[in-house]
Amino acid sequence: MSGAAPVARASSIAPLRDFVVRFGHLLDRRPAEPEILREGAALLRQLVSRDDWLPEAFALPHPERYQQFLLHADSTGRFSVVSFVWGPGQATPVHDHTVWGLIGMLRGAEYSQRYRERDALLESHGPAVRLEPGEVEAVSPLVGDVHRVHNAYDDRVSISIHVYGANIGAVRRHTYPTAGGRKPFVSGYSNTQLPDLWDRSAELRQS
Repeated sequence: MSGAAPVARASSIAPLRDFVVRFGHLLDRRPAEPEILREGAALLRQLVSRDDWLPEAFALPHPERYQQFLLHADSTGRFSVVSFVWGPGQATPVHDHTVWGLIGMLRGAEYSQRYRERDALLESHGPAVRLEPGEVEAVSPLVGDVHRVHNAYDDRVSISIHVYGANIGAVRRHTYPTAGGRKPFVSGYSNTQLPDLWDRSAELRQS
């Protein structure tokens, strides 16, 4: 079987644009983090309930490592939206985020294993959570921020949509090597161009 799953051609990027607008309105109210995670999860769940809007350029796997494609960054740095594309069997190291985040499964499936520090050592915390399409999980320093994620499949691509409370590619974070301690990193992004969320000309011509 081929390692790359068929990618649904985006029929319209409008669902992503609507999500970005509605998430911005949510943050305009200056809610506390629990409200962001609760109401934001509902918005993200709606976005990943359909799989026909993600442009193919932001759904392409890499043969050696997972891809982190920026889909939108709020101009004031309040949040960012990213597609994570997992090739067969690909995984992250154990890492943190230092800001709140929401992970919505769009295609395929992934496992998230949480960790916690105990007596200066890192240990797994609870069973790994399997995310299926349409499901959403939260991370943050308040609810649990350190985890390792891997594609649930060894023979196909999986894609998740992440929303973070910052421009996540520019946040100073940490990986947690098996030997102990923390290693600083800044993730950056896999893409150099963004999807055009704001060109509605084609929709208007058809209306």
